[in-house]
Amino acid sequence: MARSKGNKAKASPLPPPPPPMDTPDDDLMNDLLAQLDSRDQNVQMESAQVLNEMNLNEKADKIEATTSKQDSKSRFKARQARRAAALAQNYSQDDPEVQARLAKEAQDETDAIKRVCKELSLEIQEINPDGHCLFSAVADQLTLLGILPPEQANYVNLRIVAANFIQSHPDDFLPFLPSSVGEDGAGALDAGLMSPKEFEDYCKSVRETAIWGGEPEIVALTRAFNVPIHVVQGGQPPVVIHNPPDYPRESNVYDDAAVRISYHRRLYGLGEHYNSLRKVKPS
Repeated sequence: MARSKGNKAKASPLPPPPPPMDTPDDDLMNDLLAQLDSRDQNVQMESAQVLNEMNLNEKADKIEATTSKQDSKSRFKARQARRAAALAQNYSQDDPEVQARLAKEAQDETDAIKRVCKELSLEIQEINPDGHCLFSAVADQLTLLGILPPEQANYVNLRIVAANFIQSHPDDFLPFLPSSVGEDGAGALDAGLMSPKEFEDYCKSVRETAIWGGEPEIVALTRAFNVPIHVVQGGQPPVVIHNPPDYPRESNVYDDAAVRISYHRRLYGLGEHYNSLRKVKPS
């Protein structure tokens, strides 16, 4: 039976949205971070305590484990969660419970990395935690592999190589380098690409300062030297393999021709850090 024109069909209620991915409460996290700037020490400590109880590093791990490299917004959320966790820890140094938990997390991570190293007959070569650790660790490996002579294998030269490679391949790196006024800006919610000036400044910082190196720089180095870089970590997967496009074969975890470094998120309270991994010498 046809409906009369005077009766409009009642709109069906929209189905409820799917449950969000297990991410930190952005509004709560941002509010608590703002309260860390309070002049009231009690407010600072209470905000830090709530941030610590949010298990932000664990939630960031879950985001990264289920996020594609192209999903810049989710990657941004993971980075923001880690930054919030690190900042909150600085306000909780006198809390024995927090310190005990951080010590356990650091020890669990170290044990996991050492288990992988034992399976691969590797041992950790400590690298100075001075902001140049990624470049120094890779430099140590390139010397061992005979790719660079010792006098050239240092963080200064590797920073130049990484920065020059990134700068000469902007289309490959810009999607992974969000703008300071986009997703990395204060209070920003959306992803944004760097402007040409920001990109130039970023490359200059990689080249000339102690800015921390991360995945973009690893990708640049593996492609610039045409050598796989394996990153052993405490999370999943235990070994992250970066293969250069022109490498003649697919590298695997047992590839002794690869650069091998370890990535520590919580080592000795230093925050993110890289070490070099060397083959265990036969006794």
